[in-house]
Amino acid sequence: MSTGLIIALIVIVAAVLIVAAVLTLRGRGPQHGRGLKRRFGPEYDRAVARHDGDEKAAERELAERVERHGSLREQPLEPAQRQRYEERWTAAQERFVDSPREAVAEADRLLAELAKDRGFPDGGQYEEQFAALSVHHARHVHGYRRVHTVAGARVNADRDGDGRVDTEEMREAMVEARALFEDLLGSSQRREESRTTTDVRAGQPRDGRDAGRGQHTWAFNRRHAKGS
Repeated sequence: MSTGLIIALIVIVAAVLIVAAVLTLRGRGPQHGRGLKRRFGPEYDRAVARHDGDEKAAERELAERVERHGSLREQPLEPAQRQRYEERWTAAQERFVDSPREAVAEADRLLAELAKDRGFPDGGQYEEQFAALSVHHARHVHGYRRVHTVAGARVNADRDGDGRVDTEEMREAMVEARALFEDLLGSSQRREESRTTTDVRAGQPRDGRDAGRGQHTWAFNRRHAKGS
């Protein structure tokens, strides 16, 4: 075999390997590196922080979530189901003023039940349910983590007499959790309308007017809500 032929074969093999590598990286793109950052947004940064800055370890965790839950198809809600959930969430918001801990616990239960009805794993397996939600609702899933953590702190307080959580922290958890609640309900249009009248970060209407039932509940501060 001539030297020229050997060189030509080496070049061809190298080209095939390069093309295969490029196709492999493209196929894995959504589950690695920048693809994961785009998909998970802030949840990507939180995963990195949990792994003490180790991006590779965080990406392995997130890629495993996508592999396990990426093919999940969310189930639609019946109008009557949606209405019941909206009524229960509104009642929890209104209850917050007098019983913030009970309201947060109810929000935690509501998210777990709603996620299950939409086809996600059962809420009794919180970690698995959360992982699945993070794949499909990454932008808002942290609200579920916060409200679940606060609800857990309440259990610890009842059992051990410690683990107290500040009322403002509970309020912020409820506000953040509502974004996921509305995503799961499929009410993004109503959320956009709400944003034109309500500043969710401050809990106050932007134009200074009563934003209506279900929103005015949040126009309070720590002095209005009874003990934490």
